[in-house]
Amino acid sequence: MKILLSNDDGYQAPGIIALYEAIKDLGDVEVVAPEHNNSAKSNALTLYAPLSVRQANNGFRYVNGTPADCVHVALTGLLGYRPDLVVSGINNGANMGDDTIYSGTVGAAMEGYLFGIPAIAFSQTQKGWAHIESAARKARELVQHLVGAGAPESSPWLLNVNIPNLAYEELKPFQVCRLGRRHAAEKVISQTSPHGETMYWIGGAGPAKDGAEGTDFHATAQGHVSITPLKVDLTDHEALRAWGRSVPGAREAAGA
Repeated sequence: MKILLSNDDGYQAPGIIALYEAIKDLGDVEVVAPEHNNSAKSNALTLYAPLSVRQANNGFRYVNGTPADCVHVALTGLLGYRPDLVVSGINNGANMGDDTIYSGTVGAAMEGYLFGIPAIAFSQTQKGWAHIESAARKARELVQHLVGAGAPESSPWLLNVNIPNLAYEELKPFQVCRLGRRHAAEKVISQTSPHGETMYWIGGAGPAKDGAEGTDFHATAQGHVSITPLKVDLTDHEALRAWGRSVPGAREAAGA
């Protein structure tokens, strides 16, 4: 088993170190992660600047780019082989509901998925790395199960996993659930620079809008580890026929 490990918090983050230590004996684990924190970079690729790859003293390789850059570079030339699994995390904070659209953690895993490789994104629900060893232990359990032929036959697949910041003994079983939804983000924070210019900081994520039973928000609030299978198709399939009727001269494409 060959596993590519990445994240969005940077190669020195406690989450990726704990996850590496937890899964390193499950196969050949190669770390290629961002040099610096790249939270909320989603699937962004660096197209107009060169990327460099360096190696840290612990053997981790790091890239001066985004999480997706790291996985893309690894898969298209750096590794020289095709890994069996791409794992991303453990992220410092939740990636639930709408977070998955912006998440660099999910973006790194999704890059592997787009290359046809099964992938998992792991996050803790609260920032601060509390009980990170417990989260890593739970992540190991899932990886070990999936690489032991426990995954569905369809491949590739992409999983988004959120782990409550609890002691291992307090964590409840895995729960497969859908994504919830958040309210709109909080207001931007404005400041005045020393030169008198107004600067803006993006506000925090809003609270849960849809945290009903069956969602990742509800599962993790109850102490469960949430697992949500993701897909990339953004097509609004239910609306295809309506748009075909609404646009003059348009018709629904065969096979749509």
